[in-house]
Amino acid sequence: MKISDLQPEMGNVELEVEVTAVEAPREIDKMGRKLRVANVTLSDDSGTITLVLWNENIDKVSEGAKVKITNGYVNTWQNKPQLTLGKFGKLEVL
Repeated sequence: MKISDLQPEMGNVELEVEVTAVEAPREIDKMGRKLRVANVTLSDDSGTITLVLWNENIDKVSEGAKVKITNGYVNTWQNKPQLTLGKFGKLEVL
């Protein structure tokens, strides 16, 4: 699967891509729990997409790394598609 194939509301996404940018994590308070969230830009030869990572997954990636996303999900944020791991997705650094 390529980034250009991704459509909003698409599930079971499987990609092997390169991390081209990692934003600084920001901390949010969700119902009394402190969580970290960061946007990561992924790219392949067909395009780019933002991957939203939470907590310990943020520390796994760095710019230039190749990663495999298994069982990801595409949602929409501010009219732009973005990829998330959700509850069942997996991120693997290759």
